[in-house]
Amino acid sequence: MSTEQFTKRGRINRRSLTHGFDPYLTGAVLGLLVIGTLLVYAATRSWYAANGLDPQYYLKRHIINILIGLFLALGTTLIDYRLLRAYTPIVWGIGVVGLIIVLIPGLGSEINGARAWISLPGGFQVQPAELAKISIIIGMSMILAERTHGSDQPTHKDVAQALLVAAIPILLILAQPDMGTILIISASVVVMIAVSGAPSRWVVGLLILALVGGFTAVKVGVVSEYQLKRLQSFVDPTADPQSSGYQLRQSRITIGSGGFVGKGLFNGPQTNGRFVPEQQTDFIFTVAGEELGFLGSAGILLLFFLILVRGFRIARRSQDPFGRLVCTGVIAWFAFQAFENIGMTMGVMPMTGVPLPFLSYGGSSMFVNLIGVGLLQNIHARQRG
Repeated sequence: MSTEQFTKRGRINRRSLTHGFDPYLTGAVLGLLVIGTLLVYAATRSWYAANGLDPQYYLKRHIINILIGLFLALGTTLIDYRLLRAYTPIVWGIGVVGLIIVLIPGLGSEINGARAWISLPGGFQVQPAELAKISIIIGMSMILAERTHGSDQPTHKDVAQALLVAAIPILLILAQPDMGTILIISASVVVMIAVSGAPSRWVVGLLILALVGGFTAVKVGVVSEYQLKRLQSFVDPTADPQSSGYQLRQSRITIGSGGFVGKGLFNGPQTNGRFVPEQQTDFIFTVAGEELGFLGSAGILLLFFLILVRGFRIARRSQDPFGRLVCTGVIAWFAFQAFENIGMTMGVMPMTGVPLPFLSYGGSSMFVNLIGVGLLQNIHARQRG
């Protein structure tokens, strides 16, 4: 290849990397980030100001989290996703080590009965279970995408190895315990197995295993008392009236009070009165329901739907099994987590303490969500290159 041809090809590759991102996916994610920033500020400003604290405390930290997350997302797009396979064991290993560290007394922090965080200087915390979502998706995709046996479908051995890759982190997360994250990861695992072309009995078996495992976890006491009360409140909202039951009732009241057009941003009486605990994190959608109303909430759902549609389009167009499975895992993760979070605020899903992607306050969640978007854009850009 001549120097001129090499230079021209280099310009094309750089241009495809710069301009090859899906603009609709980018716009939807940025839209949710802006809305989430306003909702986090609305959920915290009045209470903090009334108590003589900095009303912009959460706003500043949330913006910092977004900027770090965007930097991580951009970094994720710089390495060709097809080369990511070589680093998969390292990524998976880091995820497992993080989950082990959080269980070591003195290193992991316990909140609401779950030892799931590692405290860092400056008041920041890292949740290794969030990072495990990426390592599991990439690890399973690498194994299920292998076609060394001359077949277009993974063998039973491939599926078993992929499940082992997921099982080790899941068991460590179960030891915390963090049932919400386990549900989200399990949903992604089942969808990835189904899309990989594995025999349908694997999917059926996993669904049965999930039901039996959940029932067993409750019976043998793996689920903490705090999480068990949340599950009981889903079945009976009058249960635990001073804690999870109260939170669910106030969540429904707050969302319903917004009506069709809402009370107006920063003007929600329920939100300003801090009637819903943890409103800037797990229950951020209640702020949207009260202050933006049905129209604003529907707009948020539309942006999530656009992200899922574009992600599905990227997966469908991918000719590489590895890229297709990574996209599938990320899409399933976003879809189930958004459904679970919004559903629990309205009482149609049990309260599991999972944040709403791109909207809730939380560093680890924001970082990992944007890394997931970076993976989608990486695969999309290389399809065009």
